[in-house]
Amino acid sequence: MAEQHDAVDRVFDAWMAELPGVDPVIEAVRMRLRRLGQDMNRLLDGIAARHDLTLGDWETLSALRRGGAPYASTPTALARALGVTSGTISVRLERLQRAGLIEPTANPADGRGRPVQLTATGAERWHAATADRTALEARLINEALDPDEIGVLNDLLRRFALRVEGAAGGDHGSDAV
Repeated sequence: MAEQHDAVDRVFDAWMAELPGVDPVIEAVRMRLRRLGQDMNRLLDGIAARHDLTLGDWETLSALRRGGAPYASTPTALARALGVTSGTISVRLERLQRAGLIEPTANPADGRGRPVQLTATGAERWHAATADRTALEARLINEALDPDEIGVLNDLLRRFALRVEGAAGGDHGSDAV
C-alpha cells in the first residue's frame, strides 16, 4: 500500500524551508495538532448546523448540562466556564432563549440575578447533537486506532495538555461539547 500523506505532509517541506533551525519533528506535531483542531471544529460546526445551532450555542448548552440538574446557571458563571466575554455570553443566551432552548429562572439567593435554565426542547436538541458528535468521533477514532493505541494517545495528549495549560496560565474554560 502506498504511503498516505496528510495535509501537513503536503506543505511540510515548503514550511520547513522557511524555518531553518526549527526541529522538524516538533513542528510536525504542532502542525498536526493545529490541523486536527481546525478539522474537528469544522466537523462540529457541521453537526451544530444540522441541529440549528452554532458551535458556541452548543458549547453553552453543554456547559448547562455539565452543571447537572436543574441545568441552570448565571450568565457570569457560564461566561467563566466557557472562557468568553460577558458580551459573547449575552448574545448566545439571547439567541438560545429566542429559540426556546433556555429560559430565565428566578434566583432565590439574589433577586437581581438572571440565571438561565435548559428547557426540555434545549435538552432534546443538545442530546441529538451530542449523540451525532459522539458517534462520529467513535467512528473516526476506532477506524484509525486500535484500543491500546487510543489509550496511549489519550495519556500522551493529557500529559502534553497539562504542560501547555501550565505554560498558558492554566485552564481557560472548556470548549467541550
